[in-house]
Amino acid sequence: MTQNDVPSFSELLTSAKRSAIHLEMRDLYAVEQEQEAFEAWKAGHRLKVEDRASWWRPWLDLVQETVRRGVVMRRARVVSEPVTDYIRYEHSGTFTNVAAGELVRWLPRRQTFDLALPGVDFWLIDDRIVRFNHFSGDGVDTEPQVSQDPDVIKLCATAFEAVWDRGIPHEQYQI
Repeated sequence: MTQNDVPSFSELLTSAKRSAIHLEMRDLYAVEQEQEAFEAWKAGHRLKVEDRASWWRPWLDLVQETVRRGVVMRRARVVSEPVTDYIRYEHSGTFTNVAAGELVRWLPRRQTFDLALPGVDFWLIDDRIVRFNHFSGDGVDTEPQVSQDPDVIKLCATAFEAVWDRGIPHEQYQI
């Protein structure tokens, strides 16, 4: 596959039949579509569970549709402690992912010292295709990459399961 052949998140999740797993390992993401919400959070704004209309968005529609089809969506986040402001922001809004049907766990980075982990974040769909998310040092997303190599898929699946097994469910992870 060439760079032009990298499927979008929507295409990946729409094609999923059984599982969609996502491993995040950065302490800061500077993706453009989150900047305004992150700045508002830093200024004191918090999403309210009871005000669903204010936080429901197209991404959550896609998650909900995917889960309704029987796909198990899991996200594991490896984080440094004490956590960054960005991770505090992410944690405060993760209830939206959970409300849409995604399962989320957190793992302090210090508990990963004996795990073999890929160097970048990824999505793995049905153990058949992996999409790597590359970021610059300051957290800006750059060119994604995909692989269907069975050895790469096995590495990612094994790494994710190791993090998941040690991870703390979102509802229990306190920051």
